[in-house]
Amino acid sequence: MMAYKTCSTLLTVSCLALAAATPVAQAQTAGSGAYLATVHKHHLVTSTVPVNGDQNPYAMVVAPVTAGAVQKDDLLVDNFNNRANLQGTGSTVIDYRPSTGQTSTFATIPHNLPGCPGGVGLSTAMVMLKSGWVIVGSAPSTDGTTKTLGAGCLIVLDSTGKVAGTVAGPEIADPWGNMAWIDNGDTATLFVSNAGFGIGAPGQPVQNTATVLRLGLSIPAGKPPQVTSKTVIGSGFSAQADAGVFLIGPTGLTLGKDGTLYVSDAIGNRIVAIPDAATRTDSAGTGTLVSKDGLLNRPLAMDMAPNGHLLVVNGLNGQVVEIDPATGKQLGAQWIDADEAQTPPGSGDLFGIVVNPTGKGFYYVEDDMNTVVQAQ
Repeated sequence: MMAYKTCSTLLTVSCLALAAATPVAQAQTAGSGAYLATVHKHHLVTSTVPVNGDQNPYAMVVAPVTAGAVQKDDLLVDNFNNRANLQGTGSTVIDYRPSTGQTSTFATIPHNLPGCPGGVGLSTAMVMLKSGWVIVGSAPSTDGTTKTLGAGCLIVLDSTGKVAGTVAGPEIADPWGNMAWIDNGDTATLFVSNAGFGIGAPGQPVQNTATVLRLGLSIPAGKPPQVTSKTVIGSGFSAQADAGVFLIGPTGLTLGKDGTLYVSDAIGNRIVAIPDAATRTDSAGTGTLVSKDGLLNRPLAMDMAPNGHLLVVNGLNGQVVEIDPATGKQLGAQWIDADEAQTPPGSGDLFGIVVNPTGKGFYYVEDDMNTVVQAQ
């Protein structure tokens, strides 16, 4: 998303713009079994703007372990825009530490990174593994538009934020969506959507070329992860360049306990399911329909609540929607960004979401304000 408002105070929440932006949540959730019915308070925790001025926070990951510069339960957030607010040019990952309330810059990645075609523009694809390695996607541009869109890559960082390698190739074109993963310590399986195949300048027709890629990883002790397999398990998803939001494509990926991978199809305005995601050897196409339209309004980032329901943020209003994946029923929504500067309120403001490791509430980004908010 394009960040239209900027807090001038770097890595703090002391500026008036942040105080004025505190959202007033209005629950529209039905039923006592709904997770959103337990969420009542929202408070700002940090700015995501590092010293170099990067903007537009996208990916969010809660650290599973203490390693290097990161403590367990820290929140890692990356930036998609640079200081000039050009999309596809952000290169930083920030680290918010809930135990102290402090925020620091975890990584600043060189823009001209060997092995990453087109440069660096950090997307909403990011994971931290139990072994301490951080892997983040790049969907790069040189002028802030898809006219100069590069193929991008996955960037491997060590636990101190230093680049340790890249993953690229013909199966990877602008890793875009939230990663889902299975982490066994010395091996891991990653799931990531790729939205850049055949994408041209804004105004071009929708391309049904986006994929969901499964990567198998081997993680030798003390060495960076190595890719052992690449399998396309989803294909034919819609993607399109957009002047306002850069790129629209499948964004949210969440893995269920039964091995089903749920995908938010932004252009299709739906949530779909890919069964047997970790073991299938072929593509499920665009999967099977879970839920469509209704409260969904360009579904983007997605996570799974402790009750097994999906939490999906909308790109075209300031709501998070709760869905029971077993039935496809939309249980309700909550306004988490009611900023009336946009129409509808909060439109274009939401992107990343991740459930708090305590299971109570969640973090989300307001990328128009370059902030992280905690819902409890």
